[in-house]
Amino acid sequence: MPHAGDTDPVCTPKASVLHGAQDLRLEEQSVDPPGPVELQIATRSTGICGSDLHYHRDYRNGDLIVKEPLILGHESAGLVIGIDAWREDITFARVYASGVLPNPSLIIKELCKTNSIIPPPGVTKIVSYELGAILEPLGVAMHATKRAQMIEGGSTLIFGAGAVGLLCGAMSRVAGSGKVVITDILAERVDFAVKNGFAHAGFVVPGNYGQNIDEKLESAREIARLACQMQTTNGEPPSEFERVFECTGVEACTQSAIYATRAGGKAIIVGMGTPIQTLPLAAALSREVDIVGTFRYANTYPSAISLVASNNPMLPDLERLVTHRFHGLERAPAAFEMAGKASDEQGNLVLKVVIKTGEE
Repeated sequence: MPHAGDTDPVCTPKASVLHGAQDLRLEEQSVDPPGPVELQIATRSTGICGSDLHYHRDYRNGDLIVKEPLILGHESAGLVIGIDAWREDITFARVYASGVLPNPSLIIKELCKTNSIIPPPGVTKIVSYELGAILEPLGVAMHATKRAQMIEGGSTLIFGAGAVGLLCGAMSRVAGSGKVVITDILAERVDFAVKNGFAHAGFVVPGNYGQNIDEKLESAREIARLACQMQTTNGEPPSEFERVFECTGVEACTQSAIYATRAGGKAIIVGMGTPIQTLPLAAALSREVDIVGTFRYANTYPSAISLVASNNPMLPDLERLVTHRFHGLERAPAAFEMAGKASDEQGNLVLKVVIKTGEE
């Protein structure tokens, strides 16, 4: 394990830097050696998420406008390669939990003095770099379900079967939801969710949302009705859901989420898309539906690592989310192009695209 004194004063790794809409450039960056409460980490796997795509396509994400060149990628996992000074009391696997890293989205694999990789204390299996990268969006889902105050045995509806929606489905199952229904405009995503255990059932949302506000709200009510029919059993009438997660950022889905939520239930807004939306507040107020906002996550990595290492039978295989891999930062433009597609040239479903760097 190199100490800061054993390395060059400044290292110059390469980074894929966004200078404008769809303008990625491979550039060298100057990185100072780690300070007293820092580690130096070599990134190995980085996932591309929806916010990355927004920044890449529009140089903004909702109300967040880029003001200067930006290094994208916050779903990362890497290897500790340098520390300020060796201390016997440091447990690298615990450092991510203390919030001392300059980028808290980096997950650390503990290194012992012999440079072998060992799991964190209390964890019996080592997570892969790809799974380490998935822990960031898993944290989003963990935070969302915590804000939702999930009900044991309750019903859950998910709008959007992208990575975050799928992970919200997974966390709903872990939290004890009795039935998880997921929706998307793409049948392939719905099928993936059900076949791989991210949801119990699903259906494809019709693509026609109407032109004026009256048509749009009527369409939203119809989508909610279709979702509620998924709960019909033994001839019982359809019923709304205790918890509904909106993971698309699309206005029509937010409207439908409110209509599909049971009286006294919660509609959790996870997706960041259209910044200004017209919503049926009367339908929420009259039934005392709580509209709950979420933004990213906080302090979820320790729980996320423990969960993926726990062999929880309710947790699906999260590594199945990674459908496409690109090796080397020079392939970042191709990776972003792929991440923006619903399927590749062979017709295979695109969910999570990962850029791999360095040696495994």
